[in-house]
Amino acid sequence: MSSPMKTNKRTTTRYALYELLSSMRFAIGLLTILAIASIIGTVLKQNEPYPNYAFEFGQFWFQAFELLGLYDVYHSAWFLTILAFLMLSTTLCIVRNGPGFIKEMKGYREKATDSSLAAMSHSHSFPADASRLEQVRRYLAAQGYRFREQPRDDGALIAAKRGVAGKLGYFFAHIALVVICVGGLIDGNLPLKLGELVGKVVPETRDIPQSRIPEQSRLSTANLAFRGNITIAENKSADVTFLNAGTGYLVQELPFIVTLKKFHVEYYSNGMPKLFASDIVVTNKQSGKTTEATVRVNHPLIVDGVAIYQSSFGDGGSPLRFKAWNLAAPQAAPVAVEGVSMNSQPLRANGKDYMLEFGELRVFNIESAGKPADEGGKTMSQRMQDAREVKHAKSVQNLGPSISFKLRDAQGQAAEYMHYMAPIQQEGASYLVAGVRKTVAEPFQYLRLPLDDEMSVNRYMRLRAALLNPALYDEIAQRSARQARQGGAISPAMEAQFAASVKWVLTRFADGGFEGLQKFLDERVPEDKRQAVAQTYIKILQGAVIDVMAVADQKAGLKPMQPDREHYRFLLDGLVATSALNDYGAPVFLQLDGFDQVQASGLQLTRSPGKNLVYLGSLLLVIGIVLMFYVRELRLWVRVGGGQARVAMTSNRHNRDLDKDFARHVDAIQQLLRGT
Repeated sequence: MSSPMKTNKRTTTRYALYELLSSMRFAIGLLTILAIASIIGTVLKQNEPYPNYAFEFGQFWFQAFELLGLYDVYHSAWFLTILAFLMLSTTLCIVRNGPGFIKEMKGYREKATDSSLAAMSHSHSFPADASRLEQVRRYLAAQGYRFREQPRDDGALIAAKRGVAGKLGYFFAHIALVVICVGGLIDGNLPLKLGELVGKVVPETRDIPQSRIPEQSRLSTANLAFRGNITIAENKSADVTFLNAGTGYLVQELPFIVTLKKFHVEYYSNGMPKLFASDIVVTNKQSGKTTEATVRVNHPLIVDGVAIYQSSFGDGGSPLRFKAWNLAAPQAAPVAVEGVSMNSQPLRANGKDYMLEFGELRVFNIESAGKPADEGGKTMSQRMQDAREVKHAKSVQNLGPSISFKLRDAQGQAAEYMHYMAPIQQEGASYLVAGVRKTVAEPFQYLRLPLDDEMSVNRYMRLRAALLNPALYDEIAQRSARQARQGGAISPAMEAQFAASVKWVLTRFADGGFEGLQKFLDERVPEDKRQAVAQTYIKILQGAVIDVMAVADQKAGLKPMQPDREHYRFLLDGLVATSALNDYGAPVFLQLDGFDQVQASGLQLTRSPGKNLVYLGSLLLVIGIVLMFYVRELRLWVRVGGGQARVAMTSNRHNRDLDKDFARHVDAIQQLLRGT
C-alpha cells in the first residue's frame, strides 16, 4: 500500500504535466517550431533523390540535414510528433477552459451588486421612475439584447447581453487546430512511419526490376496516404508508383492501371512549352471499369480517392538512327547504328567492347549557344585553348534536337556526351556541336565540327582523314611548296626544305594537334624564340590546309573548294575541330541522323485523405478569427430603485465604439424612464 506522501507526489506530477500540456505557452511554442519547419519545407525542395542533395550541399551538410530530416520535413518523425503534441495540447486546453467559457456565455451576471456596477468605468446614475421599466425592456429587445430581470428589495435589475457568440471564436479556433493536426497526421502517414520504425517496411536500395522487389518494400492499395510519380510512354501502362524513402524507394501498388493513349504538347515560338496534357485510360483492377479523361496541369483526375496530376513530360524511349564515324580509322565510311533512347546496348569498336547508355532525347533545347570570336589572326595558343575548351559568349536560342549518352568501357569508366542534330549558326558559319564531360560535376566542354555548303559533315571528315593520313603528306607537302614558290614566298632552292617542313608540321599535328606542337615548342625551342617559331608553324598549317583539302577532294573525285573567305574559315575551323577531337575520348563519333519521337508523360499520383480535414480546419479557423476579432461582446445593466436608475456597461474590447454605444444607451434609457 502506497504512502500518502507518494500518492500526493504522483498527483502533483500529473497535475503539473496537465498544466504544462494544456497551457497556452506550450501550444505557442509548438506552433512556433511548426512555423519554422514549414518555412524550411517550403524553401528546401522536398522528396528529391538523396544524390541530388549530396551534390548540392556537399557531404557534410547533406549528412547534417539528413539527420534533421529536412529532406522530408512534413513526414519526419519529429514533425509528426510535434503535430501530435499540439493536437493533445489544444484538446486539453478546450477541456480545461471550455466549461468556463460555456458558463460565461450562458450567464447574464444578474447578481451584480450595486457597488460593482458603480465601480465600472462606464456607469451613470440619474433620477428615474421605476413604473416605466417595461419600456426599457422593449428598447433592449429592439437593440438585439437578450436579458434577464432580477427583483431587488427596492426595485429591479435588468442584466442584458449581446454578441456572446464572439466567445464561440475560441472554440472554432481551437477545434480548427485539432482538426488540422488530425489531417496532417493522416497525410503524414503515421502508420507507415511506425512500420519503418519497427522494420516491417524496409526501403529498397537496389536498382532491380519492379517485379523482383520484395514484399517488405511494397505498399498495398490500403496504404493510408502517399505521393508518388510515374513516367508512362505513349501506349504503355503502369499500375504502381515509386515513393522516395531516404536512400531508397518504396513501391506503391495502385488500385487501377493507368494507360497513356496520347500526349499533347504545344510550344511558344521560342521553343518553350506552352501547354501539355495527357489522354489517359484508368482501368480498375477489380471491376474492370474504365475511365477516360484528359489530364492537364492543375486539372487532375480523381479515381478511387487517388488524384492524378499532370506534372511533367519527357522522352519515352525513341528509336534513334546514327552515323558512326570511326575516329581511329578516319578513312573508313560511316556505319549506320540504331538505338533507343533511355536504354543501353553493347558497342564494339576497334576490337574493344563498350556499353552505350542512351539518355533522354530532347527535341527542343532552349540553351546558351556559343558565339565564336573572329578566327582570323589567332595565335596557336589561342587556337589550342579553343581546341581544349571551346568557350564563347552566351546567346540563348533553340538548338534543336539533342541526345545524351554515356560510353562505358570494360573497366566501368564512362564519359558523358551531348550531341546536337541540327546545324548551329554562329556568325555566318554552320557547325555540328557536340559536348563531352568526364564527370557529372563538370560542365560540358563543346567542340564544333564545321559543316559544308550542303550542311553536311562529310567534307570535314574528308579533311580530317587527309590530315591524319601520312600517305598523303608527300603529295601535300610538294603541292604546298610549289604553290609557295609560284607565289614568290620561297626561292626554288628552298622548295625541298619547305616541303620537308610542311610534312614535319603535318606529322606533328596528326600526333597531337595543337597540343603536340606546343609540347614540342616547350621541350625543344628556347623560350625567347617560341613565339616566332609558333608563328611560323601556324602559317605553315594555315597554308597547307588548303592543299590538304584539295588533295582530299581530288582523291574523292570531287570538285575543288572555292577559294574564298567563307571556305577558308571552314578549313581553319577544321583544324581546330581536328585538334579538339584528340580530347574527345571516344573511339567513334555518333552523329544523330534521325529519330522517331516517342513521348512520355510524367504523372503525380496522390492520396491525401487528410486534405479535406485540413480544408475544414482552415475554414473553422477563419470563422473563429472573424468571431473573435469582429464580434464584440456587450454587457448592459439597468438598476432601478429608490427613485434612481443606474446604467452600467462593459465589453470584451474597450474602444471608442464602446464610449459611443454607452452614451447612446444612457440617453435613450434616461428618456424612457423619465417618460420623454
